[in-house]
Amino acid sequence: MNRILLPLATVFILSVFSCKKEVETITPMVKPAVNPELGPMPYQKLSDYGFFKGDMKNQIPEDELFSYEPISSLFTDYAKKKRFIRMPEGGEKATFVEGNKLLDFPIGTILIKNFYYDNVLPGNTTRIIETRLLIKEASGWIFAEYVWNDEQTEAYLDMNGSYTEISWMENGVQKSTNYRIPSETECLICHKFNSNPIPIGVKPQHMNKLHQYASGMKNQLQEMVDKGYLEGGFSENYVSLVDYKDQSEPVDLRLRSYLDINCAHCHSENSHCDYRPLRLAYSETTELSNLGVCVEPDEQINSALVYIVAPSNTARSVMHFRLSSTSEATRMPLLGRSIVHEEGVQLLEEWINTLSPCGG
Repeated sequence: MNRILLPLATVFILSVFSCKKEVETITPMVKPAVNPELGPMPYQKLSDYGFFKGDMKNQIPEDELFSYEPISSLFTDYAKKKRFIRMPEGGEKATFVEGNKLLDFPIGTILIKNFYYDNVLPGNTTRIIETRLLIKEASGWIFAEYVWNDEQTEAYLDMNGSYTEISWMENGVQKSTNYRIPSETECLICHKFNSNPIPIGVKPQHMNKLHQYASGMKNQLQEMVDKGYLEGGFSENYVSLVDYKDQSEPVDLRLRSYLDINCAHCHSENSHCDYRPLRLAYSETTELSNLGVCVEPDEQINSALVYIVAPSNTARSVMHFRLSSTSEATRMPLLGRSIVHEEGVQLLEEWINTLSPCGG
């Protein structure tokens, strides 16, 4: 069974992607069958993988799935997420990579991320919107996007992208969005290194934290080692992000962690926005210039915005303007949100107001 192809006509208008003037296409690959009865992956239905016990909507993972959570989570219009890893049969393990980079997973690994909302109106119910898979093939990672039906009984492969209206209560406040389910090409915009698909959140610096397991609270990386999913060599001394929501942590570390998980996958070498004067990975942001402090923008939005980050002056900071914008032409991140992350903007404001004047 061939993969569903993305017609070029469905790609976003290029002006949306203000970091690039071109959008890569993805060459379809012939993939080996894991289940001969179903044909090659990706399968047409999420249930075909057998990830969950009982009713799929309950999201109870089968025993072989490994549950994890990053220290700081990517913002996606306030959607909640459940994340799992399914390792291939045969006992092959993931390995650490020097430099705190992505774990190197064996062929056959599947990364699973479910996006859902609680307190959905009018009935204050839970609604799962989509499940995204990254599947490790011999030729590299491939995407598989599954859209859940209204009955919450099944999710179907759809790589073309779509929208769905949703309203919910968030901390006592009603919020609404026309939620974007990404196309295959949009997935590649963020999940890209040297134009090849890659994961984002499975780095030691993201995963080096305690997580609740059946046996109790345990470090996620150590749990992977103990289960035989990860080759030994784990050390809790990895330089790791902090939870950007944890106000007991220093504001600069919280802001750097926020930018790492939300922005660094594009603002890095050989990634989508690599030509911009920002390097936002946590390991690269000790220099304030990498964060755009007192750096003149390479693109003039309006004359009031004099620096990417203007110390103690949010009104003159490009980064603050972009994070506060909902316009497809000016917002950042480019994809993954349609509404403003109010808590993220507040964190940025708090950090900007701690900075010393340029040249000071």
